[in-house]
Parts: sequence; structure tokens; C-alpha cells
Amino acid sequence: MGPGGIATIIAASSLAVIAVAIAYVVVRFGRLVDEARASLKTLTEETAPLIDEVHTTVTLVNGPLHSINRVSKNIEEMSEKVSEATQGFMNKNGSAVKVAGALLSAAQMNKGRAKKNKKAE
Repeated sequence: MGPGGIATIIAASSLAVIAVAIAYVVVRFGRLVDEARASLKTLTEETAPLIDEVHTTVTLVNGPLHSINRVSKNIEEMSEKVSEATQGFMNKNGSAVKVAGALLSAAQMNKGRAKKNKKAE
């Protein structure tokens, strides 16, 4: 056997080692894919009921929120009407409001004097 035959044996051995290494990598990658598939299946089985429960919870919460929204709209409309009525009253009866304000001030002053008189006694 000459140098060419030895080189051929070395090359063939090298190719066999490379083929075994590639086969090992393919087998390991196949196991990784199988494990990933099993994990994904488990995740899907556990997630689907959870998503259904979340959907049910959100639906149950949205009902009262719609009611609260309607109530807040009604309160907003009512406060706008009261504001408009007050503004209309102030515009039409400005002098009456001033007199009422003066009467309230006088009543508070009398109340304050009564408290001072009680403390003095």
C-alpha cells in the first residue's frame, strides 16, 4: 500500500467521522423538535381554557361598565341642565341674586355675633 492508499483511508475515515457527527446533530435536533412540539401542545391545552375564562370575565365586567357609562352620561346631562338653568336665572334675576346674597351675608354676620355673645357669657 502506497501513500495514495493511506491518504484514501484517512479521507474515508474523516468522511465517516463527519457523517456520524452530522447524524448525531440531526438526531439531537429531531429530539428538540419533538420536545418543542410537546411543550407547545401542553401550552395550547392550558392556554385555551384560560383565554375562555378571561373572555367570560371581561364580558361580565363590561355589563356593569356600560351601566355606569349610562349613569354618568345622565348625570352629565342633568348637571348641564342645572348649569343652564342657573345661568338663565342669574341673567334674568341679577338684582334678586344680589339681594339674596346680601341677606345671607347679614344672616351670617348675625350668627357670628350670636356666637360671640354666647362665648362672652
